[in-house]
Amino acid sequence: MRGQDTQQSAMFSYLAPEERVPADHPLRRIRPMVDAALKALSPSFDKMYSRFGRPSIAPEKLLKGLLLQVLYTVRSERMLMEQLEYNPLFRWFVGLNMDEAVWVPTVYSKNRDRLMEGDIAEKFFDQVLDQARRGDLLSDEHFSVDGTLIEAWASHKSFQRKDGSDQTPKDDPGNPTVNFHGEKRSNDTHESTTDPDARLARKSSGHEAQLAYCGNVMIENRHGLVVDAELLQCNGTAERDAAMLMMERLEGSDRVTVAGDKGYDTRDFVSEMRGMNATPHVAQNEKRPGGSAIDGRTTRHEGYRISQQKRKRIEEVFGWLKTVGVLRKTRHRGLPKVEWMFTFTAAAYNLVRMGKLLPSPVGAA
Repeated sequence: MRGQDTQQSAMFSYLAPEERVPADHPLRRIRPMVDAALKALSPSFDKMYSRFGRPSIAPEKLLKGLLLQVLYTVRSERMLMEQLEYNPLFRWFVGLNMDEAVWVPTVYSKNRDRLMEGDIAEKFFDQVLDQARRGDLLSDEHFSVDGTLIEAWASHKSFQRKDGSDQTPKDDPGNPTVNFHGEKRSNDTHESTTDPDARLARKSSGHEAQLAYCGNVMIENRHGLVVDAELLQCNGTAERDAAMLMMERLEGSDRVTVAGDKGYDTRDFVSEMRGMNATPHVAQNEKRPGGSAIDGRTTRHEGYRISQQKRKRIEEVFGWLKTVGVLRKTRHRGLPKVEWMFTFTAAAYNLVRMGKLLPSPVGAA
């Protein structure tokens, strides 16, 4: 029998958001871990807010909303508010009742910017990583490092001479026609008027140059979880500089291995790693002048072959950060904010991986 196309909707619903979310939904594995991390950050939140005045949006809800933007590739705060208006899943995750009013996008953005001025992203990342450590998911002796370009929120037209000598009459002040042919442009002489912290860079020869930042991560080789993240300005050696910074922050005194691609095969980097009690398992670059800094004393071991195989998993991290985590082109300007989002998105990646690896969410109780 054909059903009727009834247009009248019910006036009341007796189902809570908790009942509308399927028992096997991935967010059910993630939310207890997020709640545990945010609970540990409560003292930090207390220091950021006054004890007097009108209550603002709870920082826990702000971070959960931002996490939804990352997990579901929501590019703007206005789109997030639209989803929160009618999506029970989003309301359940953030902690909004079905009849509770959704925030104004500009109010949400201004409250979120307060969190971005502190080190909340780094603390949240550490709390998530601590849960992975307690779940025995991390290797403490085998790691991999790599970097990628994060395109800045700035166009080539904004990349102008620092001394202002290239000022010419514009046919359109808002979007002028510019001819770059034959002009030598470099970070020494030019700077973006939109995002002065961005630098003109390219990943390798044959690729176009773009205004970007250098995002770097270190993963452990057991499950490919991110154990550290560092975002720097592009300068030609940013990837190796970031690797050294992350190695300095690595806890423990036992000898470890650090895998990397051919870009890390320099005598200075290899020497620095060995001085940090780390065995550099970097890919050999035979075309480098003077030959590779890695010889048979390292490559003859089976561990070197395994490290070269495992290090490729770091590309899975970059692929997720850029496609799902909307970091192919950042939505923020300035090194501090872009670095904040890079670290926070790396924490979101770990949450997704941990939801699949852990038998039960750590801290769910």
